[in-house]
Amino acid sequence: MVSKANPIASPTVVLREEFDDWAILFDPDTADAFGLNPVSVFIWKRLDGQHTLEDVRREIRLTCKNVPDDVEKHIKEFIDDLIENGLAGYEL
Repeated sequence: MVSKANPIASPTVVLREEFDDWAILFDPDTADAFGLNPVSVFIWKRLDGQHTLEDVRREIRLTCKNVPDDVEKHIKEFIDDLIENGLAGYEL
């Protein structure tokens, strides 16, 4: 079932952008760090509570090349991983 809530990044998590559009997420509460590839950074920047999963999917399709047909599944899995690690949630 697709959630109608908008995904939102944790405000305490720090995004440090590196070269070639890669980045690191740092959670100061746990001292954990997570590497992000350029597409993950693209998604992370849209986790502002304003963008729906559909918005993110549409923007990826318009911006990126060679987008797989099941891109929405990949987006959802990435966001679920963020939530599981306490890095994001859903704005109701």
